[in-house]
Amino acid sequence: MNATDIQEHVFDNAGASAVAPIDPRKLMRDLQVYRDPRPIRSGWELAITLLPFLILFALITIAVKSGYFLALAATPLAGLFLLRLFIIQHDCGHGAFLRKRGSNDWIGRALGVFTLTPYDCWRRSHALHHAATGNLDARGAGDVDMLTVREYRERPWLQRFLYRLYRHPVVLLGLGPAYLFLLRHRLPIGLMREGGIYWLSAIATNLMTALILAIPLYFAGFAVTAMVFFPVLLSAASLGVWLFYVQHQFAHAHWDRADDWSFHDAALLGSSYLHLPPILAWFTGNIGIHHVHHLASRIPFYRLPEVLEQHPSLRDLNRFTAVQACGTLNLALWDEERRGMVSFRDASRNLR
Repeated sequence: MNATDIQEHVFDNAGASAVAPIDPRKLMRDLQVYRDPRPIRSGWELAITLLPFLILFALITIAVKSGYFLALAATPLAGLFLLRLFIIQHDCGHGAFLRKRGSNDWIGRALGVFTLTPYDCWRRSHALHHAATGNLDARGAGDVDMLTVREYRERPWLQRFLYRLYRHPVVLLGLGPAYLFLLRHRLPIGLMREGGIYWLSAIATNLMTALILAIPLYFAGFAVTAMVFFPVLLSAASLGVWLFYVQHQFAHAHWDRADDWSFHDAALLGSSYLHLPPILAWFTGNIGIHHVHHLASRIPFYRLPEVLEQHPSLRDLNRFTAVQACGTLNLALWDEERRGMVSFRDASRNLR
């Protein structure tokens, strides 16, 4: 795909072609000026996220005694702060939060204790995701599982049923996040034979999380701690999985077989720009500006808006509002002939 072809992927809210062509390779070079983290700013972002989260968690635990539903009302806010902690951990994994690799890693590991995400395991799988985004022959590392229409039709009925079940929003955004953060992350699944560091990452995260939770367990008991901990974690996890889904699963996404695949094209065209209200953009660490992030992952999350300000052509590339993004949840298969994501119904209709 050349720069002229990329024009076809640029849409305004009405879906019409909106701006001039973009050259992903040149753009990637231009974006290098935004890579430098600002340590004071990074420290401030960490402080105004971690401290409110800890205070909210403590207040919710105390408020349970006055009425569980009163305490539960503050859960979404605590979940948003926890999600923002995950975004900071995510930046650490890319070496984008602080200037030194070691500093990034140790902050990332510490935050993994709160997000229940073993940092070293996650960093490895996420790096594989970035390296293979949009490559149909390299799926499976840190991705939402996706089949092509042809692959789906060739599966036995039981595998098709299980895939449809997996792609159902209740499973994808409910049961899936619960399984991922409560069970799967407890072991280095997929990396068990890749080295002791991943076992150490998983076990150390489990032990440190248990030690931290011992504080509310001691003062408030198991029932109260569970009633606070699980809703906060799962609200953050479900929103996080939804964000990850809409960032790569949309009608005009970009997938190619390995022979035709290009990292630069896939990074820019295979990632969306989720345009959120300012308060939600803050809580999600601007991760909605995902097309820029995939093209230049070393840009700190708080500098991503600068890119849109100085590169206006990126504002309309694969742009969705939150409402529009919810409409992508029915898209489950990649149609290699039509070069777009389609629903199960559309795939069945085309078969007739």
